[in-house]
Amino acid sequence: MEPFWLPFTASRGFKAAPRLFSGAEGMHYITPDGRRILDSIAGLWCVNAGHGQRRIVDAIKAQAEVLDFVSSFSMSHPAAFELAERLTEMAPRGIEHVFFTNSGSESVDTALKIARGYHRARGQAERVKLIGRMKAYHGVGFGGLSVGGIARHKTAFGPLLPEVDHMSLPYDAKVSGFSKGQPDDGAVYADDLTELIALHGAETIAAVIVEPVTGSGGVYPPPKGYLDRLREICTANGILLIFDEVITGFGRLGASFGAERFGVTPDLMTIAKGMTNGSVPMGGVLVSGKVFEAYMSKPEDQIELPHGYTYSAHPLACAAGLATLEVYRDLNIFERAAEMATVWEAAIHSLKGEPHVADIRNIGLLGAVELSPREGAPGARGAQLNKVGFEDGVLLRNAGDIMVFSPPLIISESEVHQIVETIRTGLKKVD
Repeated sequence: MEPFWLPFTASRGFKAAPRLFSGAEGMHYITPDGRRILDSIAGLWCVNAGHGQRRIVDAIKAQAEVLDFVSSFSMSHPAAFELAERLTEMAPRGIEHVFFTNSGSESVDTALKIARGYHRARGQAERVKLIGRMKAYHGVGFGGLSVGGIARHKTAFGPLLPEVDHMSLPYDAKVSGFSKGQPDDGAVYADDLTELIALHGAETIAAVIVEPVTGSGGVYPPPKGYLDRLREICTANGILLIFDEVITGFGRLGASFGAERFGVTPDLMTIAKGMTNGSVPMGGVLVSGKVFEAYMSKPEDQIELPHGYTYSAHPLACAAGLATLEVYRDLNIFERAAEMATVWEAAIHSLKGEPHVADIRNIGLLGAVELSPREGAPGARGAQLNKVGFEDGVLLRNAGDIMVFSPPLIISESEVHQIVETIRTGLKKVD
C-alpha cells in the first residue's frame, strides 16, 4: 500500500482506481491527463468563490514573503485583528469577538469548551450537558463526534463524551418530501429540547448545537419557525445556542451566514471552509459579547481561556481570509448565489420521477437527491452514481445513498444543467 492514508476513503479501493487531480480553475478540477471535471461540491463544501482566485493566490504569496509565522500565544500580527474585525462586521448584531482555529472540527470543540467555561465563570459549573441533533455532522474531534448524530462516524471510537444527548432530526419525508426550501411543517420538532430539559433539568445543560441546515448528514433545511423556537427555549432556560456555520457560512445560503438568512442570532457560531475559499486551512468561533464578557471577570494578569492552537490566526491563513472576503464583496458572490438558488431549485427538482429517486431537498446553493437503497446493499447506488458521474465529467459526492451538492457559488445556469443532466443520465445507468 502507498504511505499516504487518505481520510474517509476506502484505501484499497482507491488504490485500484485512484482519483487524482493536478490542477483546478474556476468551476473545474483538471486531471493529470487533462480531463476537466465539473466540481459540484466546491471541493468539500468550501471553494465558494471557485478555484484559483488570483487575488487570494497573490495575497498568500505576498504574506509568505513578509511574515511566514508568528504564534498567537501572547503575541500576534496586524492581519489577525483586521480579519477579526471584518468577520464581526459581517456577523449578526451582538456577535463581537472571534477565536481563530484551523478547521471546522477544531471550531466545534472550541465552541463546546467555551460554552462550558462560560457557565463555570458565572458560578454554574453544574451546566455541563451538551445537546446535539440526529444526522448532524460537527467534525471529527471527540467533542464534535459526541454531539454529532451520524452513527457510522462514531461506532469505532466510543466511548465518547458523557453528558451528551440528542434531539431528533426535524424532518419527516412522508410530510415534507420533495419540499422546496424550508418545509412548512416541523417547528414542533423544537419541542424535543423542552422534553430534554424536563428530563435532565435546565440547570445541567450548557449548550445546544445545531447546523442551521444539516449538511453532510443529507441536506435538511430547517422547518419554518424551528430555529426561532430553539432560540426562544434556550433563552428562557439560560442555555447557550451554537450554530455550526462551517457549511452554511460565507454565501452558501445567499447570505453571510445562516443566522442572517433565517433571522436567528445564536450565542456562538463555528466557521471554517468558505472562510478562506479552501485555500489555507482556517476556522474560528464567533462569540457574542455576553459570552466573552463572562470570561473577563478574572484578574487582568490571568489567562481567561486556557485554550488555543499553534496555528491559530496563522499569517498566511489571515491573508487568504482577507482576500477571500474582498473577492466575495467585489464580485457580489453572495448576491449571485441568492439569484442562482431559484435556477438550482427548479433544476434539481426536475429529477423527481427519475429512476431510484426517493426524495429531493434544497436551499440556497445546497441540494440533496436521495436514492432508494438497493435491497441488501445500502449505499451501493450512491457509490455507483458517484463513479458514473466522474466518468461523465462531474465530481459528485454521496453520503450513502444521498447525493449531496454544494457547487461553487460562481456556477452558471449552463453548469447547473450539466450537473443535473449528468445525474439524470447516470440514474438510468445505475442498477
